[in-house]
Amino acid sequence: MRLICPLLAGLTFSAALAAAPVPVGVARIDITPELPIRLTGYTNRPTEADRAESRLHARALAIGGDAEGPAIVIVAEVLAVSERLTEAVVAGIRARHPVPRERIAVGVTHQHTGPVIAGTAPFMFSRDLPADEQARIDRYAATLERKLVEVALEALANRNPADLSWAQGRASFAVNRRRIVDGKAVGYTDQPGGPVDHALPVMRAADAGGSVRAVLLNYACHCTTLKGGDNYVHPDWAGDAARRLETKHPGAVALVAIGCGADSDPQPRGLAAVAKHGQTIAEEVTRLFAGKMRPIGGVTRAHFRRLEIPFDREVTRAELESRLSLPVMTSYPARKFLAELDAGRALPKVVPYPVQTWRFDGDLSMVFLGGEVVADYALRLRRELGADRVWINAYANSVPCYIPSTRVLAEGGYEAERAMDFYGLPTRLIGDVEERIISTVHELLR
Repeated sequence: MRLICPLLAGLTFSAALAAAPVPVGVARIDITPELPIRLTGYTNRPTEADRAESRLHARALAIGGDAEGPAIVIVAEVLAVSERLTEAVVAGIRARHPVPRERIAVGVTHQHTGPVIAGTAPFMFSRDLPADEQARIDRYAATLERKLVEVALEALANRNPADLSWAQGRASFAVNRRRIVDGKAVGYTDQPGGPVDHALPVMRAADAGGSVRAVLLNYACHCTTLKGGDNYVHPDWAGDAARRLETKHPGAVALVAIGCGADSDPQPRGLAAVAKHGQTIAEEVTRLFAGKMRPIGGVTRAHFRRLEIPFDREVTRAELESRLSLPVMTSYPARKFLAELDAGRALPKVVPYPVQTWRFDGDLSMVFLGGEVVADYALRLRRELGADRVWINAYANSVPCYIPSTRVLAEGGYEAERAMDFYGLPTRLIGDVEERIISTVHELLR
């Protein structure tokens, strides 16, 4: 009798499972806001936007049958989602379908030409907005919540067998943006050779006839091709890439997630460059589709954990009062914090932070990190977990603030410190934030 190594036998069995069809459902819904509405992402827009250059969408992908439990990923073409909004979406889905919390992930493209999302970056404009503007923002948040539930349930309802596979390509238009002089961040400018993640993982779901039903991809770059002077609704390069792929594959839905690109901007920038970057992504996906892609199965293990990340110190009233003489970007939050103290309410001491992991049959691990995560996290996780085995999404489940690495905290600058004012937080995160998050990913995947 021929003996087979148990380890090799297990790998052969896993590969066979990965090649079997998996129930897959997709859906897309229009989330373009009613106009006028205030756009977010930049501080220098003087008025609300009154036109949409291109429509915004949310897309959902459901993987797996009810017996083993489906997994759902949603990607919305907005700047951010709050923890409250995400958990309301999760509750809405679970009220209709018993999907465990750890199997639902909500992501955004973080584009900067979309509506303000209530509960995110609350001090973006360094002033209180007029009541009528705020009312439109609040109405949109309620509409967005309802539509994200709707698109997820539609994806669950239209699941059919599909072959899942994935491959990893590259795109190079993301450029590090942090100018470093003598070890300290001194501003924004292109930094070729600086830390950046150019990986482009792509997942495909195809029906029995080979037609593409779904595409899920990820690229680590800000959706900031359009600038603050572009005061109109537009999904930026991520939306352009999705549209191109959906046009090329009629009936398919393309989800474009964002990786750890918080310290990377697209280059070049401007309206003409949106189509250039979208085409770059679409062409690379097409190249991967024409080559050999690795078959995978459904999600076999899923985990979700919410960390509490402390700040590096407790901010005193005296420190807040000293900020009142600084520029409005800093003095406005200080006044808000002092008002909280005057009302007898304590300032936040921690940032709730979501970490989520999925293991696919076929040796693929997918990570979902909250917040604006800098490139160091993805580069490190690929080194430690295997670049050909791990896929890292950021801007997932909640965007409470930038998530700097040990390196970025040492260098200082916008992503480490100044952006905390926009996010309504009193000071920078604790120095070991990178270790806390990385170790949690390892624990969940283990």
